[in-house]
Amino acid sequence: MLDSVTVCNCSICTKKGIVHHRVPPERFRLVSGAERLATYRFGTGLARHHFCPECGIHVFTRPRAAPELYTINVRCLDDFDLDAAAPEVRRFDGRHWEQGAARFADGDAGAGTRDGG
Repeated sequence: MLDSVTVCNCSICTKKGIVHHRVPPERFRLVSGAERLATYRFGTGLARHHFCPECGIHVFTRPRAAPELYTINVRCLDDFDLDAAAPEVRRFDGRHWEQGAARFADGDAGAGTRDGG
């Protein structure tokens, strides 16, 4: 069950419309296409943003804030209806990454707001 997602306001996430959900490695399974994915890194180079070089869809990230986890773009999940699932939406202030990461780690969802789900 997917009970919460995170929406980040950084330039990449905003422009791509990414809706994140963190999962530990044992719960992540890439069904196909791993050999075709490309990786984008910027800034510190720690975060690895994996995407399809043909269509451009952002499928998952190994995030800088939690590199041991995966953040999947729930918009890429087959047969998943984000509106019907109505998870809690956590807001991450990616435009002010350092401050947002500190607040997010403290549990207040980065920008300090939560949308009802």
